[in-house]
Amino acid sequence: MRTSFYSLVFAFLTCTSITAIAAPGNTPEVMKAPLVQEVTAKAASGKVDLNSADAPTLQRELAGVGEAKAKAIVAYRESNGAFASADELLEVKGIGKAILDRNRDKIEVN
Repeated sequence: MRTSFYSLVFAFLTCTSITAIAAPGNTPEVMKAPLVQEVTAKAASGKVDLNSADAPTLQRELAGVGEAKAKAIVAYRESNGAFASADELLEVKGIGKAILDRNRDKIEVN
């Protein structure tokens, strides 16, 4: 009789522990913080403004423009004033006709 009692207690405890493990718990909802929107000099038209874009934006948005060329564009703008046209980008060291032509549709000057 004792053996059957212990067997029943063992079976009961086993079922209870398995049920507790398998049952979904009350997991608190993880609050998702809103994503930070990047503020860039990219206009609503999808073009990059040469006169207000920072170096990381220029590097990210323009094909063939790496960190050094992006910094050169910003440095040129700071020393010579705002760009009057996209063609003035040819005056920047490291920017050639091929890079300008590849990015002409992505560039605007305001």
